[in-house]
Amino acid sequence: MGHSSPQPPDVHYSPFDYAVHEDPYPTYERLREEAPLYRNDEIGFWALSRHADVSAAFRNHGAYSSSNGVSVEPSAWGPHASKTMSFLALDPPRHTRMRALVSKGFTPRRVKEMGDDILRLTRRHMDLLLEKGEGDWVADFAGLLPMDVISEMMGVPEPDRAEVRRLADLVVHREDGLNDVPPAGMEAALTLVGYYEEMLAERKKARRDDLTSALLDAEIDGDRLADREIIAFLFLMVVAGNETTTKLLANALYWGHRNPAQGAKPFRDPARVDDWVEETLRYDTSSQMLARTVTEEQELYGRKVPAGDRMLLLVGSANRDPRVFDRAAEYDLDRDTSQLVSFGAGRHFCLGANLARLEARIALGELVRAVSSYDVDEARAERVHAANVRGFASLPVRLEVR
Repeated sequence: MGHSSPQPPDVHYSPFDYAVHEDPYPTYERLREEAPLYRNDEIGFWALSRHADVSAAFRNHGAYSSSNGVSVEPSAWGPHASKTMSFLALDPPRHTRMRALVSKGFTPRRVKEMGDDILRLTRRHMDLLLEKGEGDWVADFAGLLPMDVISEMMGVPEPDRAEVRRLADLVVHREDGLNDVPPAGMEAALTLVGYYEEMLAERKKARRDDLTSALLDAEIDGDRLADREIIAFLFLMVVAGNETTTKLLANALYWGHRNPAQGAKPFRDPARVDDWVEETLRYDTSSQMLARTVTEEQELYGRKVPAGDRMLLLVGSANRDPRVFDRAAEYDLDRDTSQLVSFGAGRHFCLGANLARLEARIALGELVRAVSSYDVDEARAERVHAANVRGFASLPVRLEVR
């Protein structure tokens, strides 16, 4: 991968840094140009920022293992990570087995059939916002829909969904100055796991037409998922499937507002909603980085990375690499986004990619049909502070209803 001198002393990157949360892209640009293999001794990680390196590492699961999880947070890192992160924290062959079994329940057909449910839930939440003509896009809509879709899919009863959503939000919330999951998050995680254990026990007595039942029945050559594996997967959907889609929906509105010529395109032609979703995924992806464990010593850019060290794959940076994307720093709905790495690549390619895309298309499709234009109150918008996820905690909007 070429030789270069050690990194410049003034290039600093930490995923916990609030300035990085506000805008990581200038830092990424410096990393790509000046420190394509970056080392942070204080926190204890290496980082790859160029598209070619990130995508090669995703595909090389032998050298870049997921066995300690994919997070940089201390409590989510280590050999026990698969308890909460399911097959995200497993390598083949265990990953292959788990993913194959889970895929039996989480089929493309099941996702596609969810379309009508997603539309119904979208309208339920959006109608209230349209009536008022203004509100918080996150609190009133984007923060509600994805978790409700997941609950619907799993079979969580309607009356329980608001509480499940509240717990899920606590699990992913991060406190200022704390580089780890706060106690309230730990507690919420335990409560959620308990809830899913009870739901699983009920499905064992009587199956329903939902994902939880399908996972109980999933079998390959007599091999089935253990209860703890099903619960870990349900929990993974809460963490990985809820928050990232919420952020995608708000990021789309924000960047459409900041780039009015681009943002206007889907409102003139609803067929362009797909392009709006894909360019948002590329330009400012919800999931900014994923961690891996280096299994064998690597030599990269003239430096040795020891086996056992942690490597961050900076997805957000790879998506802005000018080596792959022309005018990478511009938000452009007409570009080819096929090289984006927002959902990873290789064996660990995101199982929920189809669901996330379907939700975003339906939700934004409904918006452009109901609304002729919108305005974002940037001064009151608030970003989320999290090590690996980027997006808004609050995004006040005004809507011009058609």
